[in-house]
Amino acid sequence: MSEAKITKKDLMKVYGRHLGSFGFNYNAAKQMNTGMSYCLYPIIKKLYPKKEDRIKAMERENEYYLSQLTCSSLNVGIAAAMEEKNAKDPDFDENSINAVKAATMSPLAAIGDSLVQGTFRPLFAGIAITMVTASGYTSVAGPILFFVIMLLLSLIPRYLGIFQGYKQGAKVVDLIQKTGIMDLVTRLAGVAGYILIGAFSFSMVSINIPFEFTSGETVINVQQTLNSLVPNCLSLVLIFVCYKLMTKKKVNPVVLLFGLLILGIVGVYVGFLA
Repeated sequence: MSEAKITKKDLMKVYGRHLGSFGFNYNAAKQMNTGMSYCLYPIIKKLYPKKEDRIKAMERENEYYLSQLTCSSLNVGIAAAMEEKNAKDPDFDENSINAVKAATMSPLAAIGDSLVQGTFRPLFAGIAITMVTASGYTSVAGPILFFVIMLLLSLIPRYLGIFQGYKQGAKVVDLIQKTGIMDLVTRLAGVAGYILIGAFSFSMVSINIPFEFTSGETVINVQQTLNSLVPNCLSLVLIFVCYKLMTKKKVNPVVLLFGLLILGIVGVYVGFLA
């Protein structure tokens, strides 16, 4: 059990990493996972003296993560608080760390995308453009104002997200442990995570087969017939096959992605995919 305590200096390191590199390494397999694990590494290194514990924590923080860049700082702060609790309390359920992230990353993304990308950015861009056109395209005040405002909208919310996420996250973890509802929170967060994954899978995975059979004047479309039984059933089968390959057969996700790419190209060329 670790006696190390996270300090403001530690959180400033996390803040600097979040500003410098959190969104630089998106990947198709796990999206922003490397940003999350890289930000939390100073915390993990301090909390877990044993190498095997650090490896386990890094693997835990290297799981799938996708949210809006600015609002993701809140998840980072909460995860830091939960890692600290896990390091100090042997009875703490470490699975709850990823469960809470999975449950909160989508709502945070919705808030961040609607406010930052959908409201503030176009609003201040419109003001900047108006200032430029009003000056006869000679003033640089508009672009400078836009740059400063967007910079502040990145620096300040990320700082508050990490520090308040840690502060409030620690309080919330203590509260739910004292009231005995940690198991319930973990289960509900896990269910929310599964719902999120299911929604992403349904909307983003698509398989179309062009086969049709004719019986008299009736034309039976295989794709439509299968979808009438179970919507997107072929997509569901593909998802479970990929899941099986990654979890049971330990197939590298990158290799799997290239395999699916080749399968799609060959399938369309040969004619069994549309």
